[in-house]
Formats: sequence, C-alpha cells, structure tokens
Amino acid sequence: MMVKLKGMTWSHPRGYDPMIACSKMWQEKTGVEIGWEKRSLQDFETFPVEELAAQYDLIVIDHPHVGQITRENCLLPLDDAEHADEIAAIAAGTVGRSYPSYNWQGRQRAFPLDAATQVQAYRPDRLNAPVKDLAEFVTLAKEGKAILPMRPPHSLMTFISLAAHLGTPCSVEGPDFIAKADGEAVLDWMARIVAGMDARCYEMDPIAVLDLMGQPDSPHVASPFIYGYVNYSFAGFRPARIAFADMPVIDRRPPNGSALGGTGIAVSARTKAPEEAKAFARWIAGGPVQAGIYASRNGQPGHADAWVSDAVNMPALDFYRNTRATLEGAYVRPRHDGYMAFQSDASETISNGLRAGEQHTVLIDKLNRRFAQSFEG
Repeated sequence: MMVKLKGMTWSHPRGYDPMIACSKMWQEKTGVEIGWEKRSLQDFETFPVEELAAQYDLIVIDHPHVGQITRENCLLPLDDAEHADEIAAIAAGTVGRSYPSYNWQGRQRAFPLDAATQVQAYRPDRLNAPVKDLAEFVTLAKEGKAILPMRPPHSLMTFISLAAHLGTPCSVEGPDFIAKADGEAVLDWMARIVAGMDARCYEMDPIAVLDLMGQPDSPHVASPFIYGYVNYSFAGFRPARIAFADMPVIDRRPPNGSALGGTGIAVSARTKAPEEAKAFARWIAGGPVQAGIYASRNGQPGHADAWVSDAVNMPALDFYRNTRATLEGAYVRPRHDGYMAFQSDASETISNGLRAGEQHTVLIDKLNRRFAQSFEG
C-alpha cells in the first residue's frame, strides 16, 4: 500500500518549489508520495502550529515556535537514537546556529531546512559595492534610496538585530527584554533610519521590499536589515537583480547580532506514518540534497555543503559567501512558550510608536512589561 503524506509550507518560490521537486525525487526513490500546500508569509509567521499538526504530516516551521509546540506536544522529536550518525551529520553541517535553534528541552524538534538572517540587500547595477557603515544608510534613507521592511514582525527583528549588534542583546529569560538605556539607543538608531523613509515601509514585509527593489525604475537601491532571499539574485527572477551582503555595522564592529531566521522541517505527532515522515525530514536536511536539488529548485539551503559550493553560489551573485559571516554571528531569539504572542504585540508597539513619534522611554517600558507577561502562562 502506497504511503501518502501531506505537508504545509509557505507561499513563496523559496518555500514551495524545492519541496515539490524534492518530494518528487523522494517518491521515485521510496514510493512515498508527499503533497504540499502553502500559506502566506504572514500566516506562516503567526498561524498556530498545533492546528497545522492536526491536518498535516510534515510542517515547515520557524524556531521561535519551539517552546509553544513542546508544551502542546504537537510535533514528534526527531533525534532518534537509531539514526544518530545521520542526524549528527546534519548537525555538523549546519550554518550558524540553525540546528540548535530547533533544540528545546533537550530534544530536536525540527531539522534546519532553510537558513536566513537579516542581511543587507542592494542593487549592484546602482551601487558599486554594499554599504559598510549603518550611518551611510541614514543618508541613503534621507535621499529616498533606502527602504526597510517595518511590517510586523520585522520591526522587532531589526530592533533585536541592532540590540545584539550594539553588545546589549535582548534577554531570552526576562524579566526585562532590554535595559531601558540600551533599548532607547536601539530605537534612536531605528528612528534615524526610518525618519526620511517612504512611509509605505510600515506596511511592507521583506518580500514586498524586494519586489519593489527588483523593479527597473525603483528609487530604492538598498535595504539595511532584511531577511535574505536568494531568489532575487537569480537572473530573470525579477526585472532587476538584487545582491546580498553582510549587514552594515556600527563603529566598525564585526557583522554580529542579526536576528536568525530560516525554517525547519518538523513532523506532526498525529501522523499515521511517523517513520516515513521522519525519514524524509532527515533526507531533505542532509548535505547532498541541500547542495543539489534543493538549492537548484529555488531553495535557500541550511546546510554548509551548499553555502560553500561554487555551483550554488555562482548563479546567485555569491549570495551565500557574501552573507556567511552575518549568519555565523546571528542571534537566536527567545523561544519560550509565550514568545510568539509577545513577538506580535512588540512588533506592533515598535512600528506604531516610531510612526507616531512616541517617546522611546515609553516604548521600552511597554516592551519590558509585555515581555514579563509572556512568561506568566
């Protein structure tokens, strides 16, 4: 009897195309059929994993969900002892902290499928080189040439990136999210960046920004903090190609602190075929697949075999090599049960507060109060 599985991923070529291609190859190898459905990026970032686990065998998730999904017992741990060598190879090949970001309370809740963090995007036909210093982005923004995605949760992601980059990372345990003076310094930088920026940035996520930048006549030539999307570096994906580089820095610091993103592949606790689902998860997260069919079908791999590959880098304007340092120095967000609701509320607080010119000390008080509440259950 043929095994049929259902999977849920997110609606973008980077999230969907490689799953279709890999699943076709997997069916040819094993006879296991996997059908994939997709949700918008906004839904992907906010939709309850517990509800998805009731409907799907395989689910693409992001790591801040791990505390919540552990409490809900909706996903199976993937670190099976009988496959220890295969799993150890996946862990050893991870880029940055992608693999441990899915480990919670001593168990592996997902395998890294896709690696990303906030980096810099720019138009190589309009800028000779990426911008090194964040202060230069303030000038570009005043000239109408820079754009920053500020639609929640991305305003909070930039806040988190800047806080860690400045050496005052946001807490993952509480009670305060960040010390008041440190948080105000972060908001001061954000306010400087967005002060002269197109107000549409508050309604834009990274996809919207990159789609806008990819138009031939776009006034926006760079974005300082945006999750990298390798697809926009490919010839023909959009009218104009976009290159990616390490995040801009402050006072010549190394490019550390960017808020880690990316996705992992998880298995529902309600699946009727757990071994078949977990076998696919191990296979698609392994180096040969990640550097092969996954990367060649619009994927953005999480395995180092792909990040060092000439064949993977060449068609993507060296996307992987040019952002590797930022990813290696990325910061892992809080992941406790309760964080996802805080992420939504805090993002709205930052976006609305900056847009309205609210006092930064008031905004930090709101963030700290809400962060403390996120641990109350």
